[in-house]
Amino acid sequence: MNPVIDVKGVVTRFGERTIHDDVNLHINENEIYGILGESGSGKSVLMKEMIMLLEPNAGKISVLGRSLNGISHKDAQELRSDWGVLFQFGALYSSLTISENIAVQLKEYTNISKMMRDNLVRSKLALVGLEPHVGALYPAELSGGMIKRAALARALAMEPHLLFLDEPTSGLDPIGARNFDGLIVELRDLLGITVVMITHDLDSIFSIVDRMAVLADKHVVAEGTIENVLQSKHPFVEEFFKNEYTKERFKEKIKDV
Repeated sequence: MNPVIDVKGVVTRFGERTIHDDVNLHINENEIYGILGESGSGKSVLMKEMIMLLEPNAGKISVLGRSLNGISHKDAQELRSDWGVLFQFGALYSSLTISENIAVQLKEYTNISKMMRDNLVRSKLALVGLEPHVGALYPAELSGGMIKRAALARALAMEPHLLFLDEPTSGLDPIGARNFDGLIVELRDLLGITVVMITHDLDSIFSIVDRMAVLADKHVVAEGTIENVLQSKHPFVEEFFKNEYTKERFKEKIKDV
């Protein structure tokens, strides 16, 4: 099976500082894939390289069968319309209503009528569990959880094959975080999308992530299922996972299986 995203030998430098040195990973279709790692390991940088906001100094990244190396402007625009991105704090336009935020890509990338656009916006609101009246509100009028859902609706506006999430549960209370995790799984199963998420949330990692990559010391030090990753002897992996909470969650996961 060809991977939806394939990262080979990626090297990233900012001046004299090397962030990534020969990073390799692959993400399969229809899985929820986690990227985690120590502070400064380049998790967000790697995601930005996958969505063409940054370009690595060396190596190759392929997304949906297309190499990002030397990609044309036309092909890049087509590829961008095939993924959605939820940034950590939503990144909604504060001067636009929620409906207007969701409609931004529809206006930019399609020629559909305003009536159809409005219908699609309402359907995306419903898809993420928001009432129709929320569309008329501004981001400042929403709670943190509602902002996450509104930003997710915007990310899904173009019916993408790929969904990128940057710390999707950060800033949410435990109940809100678990509800959001459940929504991600429902959307993956309903829409058949592939989800790539940066996260430190152990509940998310154990509950919804199928496979993951752990970044540390400029490399991917572990990749695979939670069972695979827990076999790693790397100090960061052991510090992050090897505690009583992790043992209990692992037992629960095995029991569920």
